[in-house]
Amino acid sequence: MSDASAGLPHRTRAVREAEEYTNLAAIATKAAESRGRDHEEAEDDYRTAFERDRDRILHAKAFRRLKHKTQVFLNPDGDHFVTRLTHTLQVAQVGRSIAVALGLNEPLTEAICLGHDIGHAPFGHTGEDALTPYVEGEWQHAIHGVRVVEKLEPLNLTLEVRDGISQSSWKNDPPPFTPEGWICRFADRIAYLAHDAQDAVRAGVMEPEDIPAEFRELFGPPGRAWIDSMVRMVVEASVAAGTVTMDPEHLRMKTELRTWMFDNVYLRPVARLQAARAVRVIQDLVEWYAAHPEHIPPDYRLPDSNDLQAAVDYVAGFSDKFAMRMHDERFRPAGLY
Repeated sequence: MSDASAGLPHRTRAVREAEEYTNLAAIATKAAESRGRDHEEAEDDYRTAFERDRDRILHAKAFRRLKHKTQVFLNPDGDHFVTRLTHTLQVAQVGRSIAVALGLNEPLTEAICLGHDIGHAPFGHTGEDALTPYVEGEWQHAIHGVRVVEKLEPLNLTLEVRDGISQSSWKNDPPPFTPEGWICRFADRIAYLAHDAQDAVRAGVMEPEDIPAEFRELFGPPGRAWIDSMVRMVVEASVAAGTVTMDPEHLRMKTELRTWMFDNVYLRPVARLQAARAVRVIQDLVEWYAAHPEHIPPDYRLPDSNDLQAAVDYVAGFSDKFAMRMHDERFRPAGLY
């Protein structure tokens, strides 16, 4: 075709940044107004700052390790159990759905969602409990995630993405300063409640009918229906309020469902026993590496770190499988098998 108007448009970064002011909601975070990076960089010709952040996270080594990190069930036998990586991808998809429906910045939402668990320790939230005794206060994967992208694997991300990662945990105040960061908070809980319930059924821990009727009546059966109903609740309440939120009654019910999941899935007796073993593995490794810092790779021995901090940084990055292998090598009695 010779008519240039019938060809493909040349949508540069500048063109798409300008479109954000007409296509996105007034409260959406605009790429051209980013608060920037710690180290100034020349702009990309085609990608916005938030798209570059998304790509950097996706290609990071810490992101790839999520495929061998536990979500709920430690070292599951089946191929279909959720891992920290598949959870992250699901959070990103839920987050994008909400962002598009509300006219918010989709690439920023995706970047935050893809990075929200990049600092997770091995063995799920049990890893946080295991590492807490070695730091001042509480060891948190969200806070450590920023340490990963700033120091351990420097990605020079924008402040908006780093804030969204560190404040993705509901326990952290102040909350995210962008509406896209708020989306990640909701998307994370929506995703893990839905897929963790499915995994519990798959593992024989419970049947769908075991979930109290009040939750099934409001949200539907666990899995796809939960995601759909909760996304709708966030979108509809947010449109009405003019900010990312959920109706107070729906939020209360979602919180009670989370509490029920903790009591019946996450903290059931078998899970507590597995968690105790996982804590032992992690703490044995931290103490061994702190006593033998020469075995810690240089990337984890930062100028501002002592031997214990370097050991914590190194072990926190382990996948579950690598942690078990290293523990086996360091602590299995020679000649036992």
